[in-house]
Amino acid sequence: MSKFVIWTSELDSRLSKKYGRVVPRNLAVERPSIEEIEEAAKSLGFKVLQVEREKLNPKLSGIDEDLRTYGRIIIESPYGKAKTLKIIAQKIRELRRRR
Repeated sequence: MSKFVIWTSELDSRLSKKYGRVVPRNLAVERPSIEEIEEAAKSLGFKVLQVEREKLNPKLSGIDEDLRTYGRIIIESPYGKAKTLKIIAQKIRELRRRR
């Protein structure tokens, strides 16, 4: 299993790749919360090791406050980081549709 950090900004559709978005814009979600990421990861069976709600991705230090998203989560996944992020983004979209 791979262990890695997921920043909320890596899934945020409002951000460019320069500012930390990792997934393609068509898969990304707008303003993902750390709670949504945690819920999606747990529902997919990934092990959540640590949640830090107040952390800011260093790539976001130079942009407007309204574009900043705080939080990071450390998880274990059987997949690589890119695939895990795509799966989590899809799950967040699914969870949002249910609400």
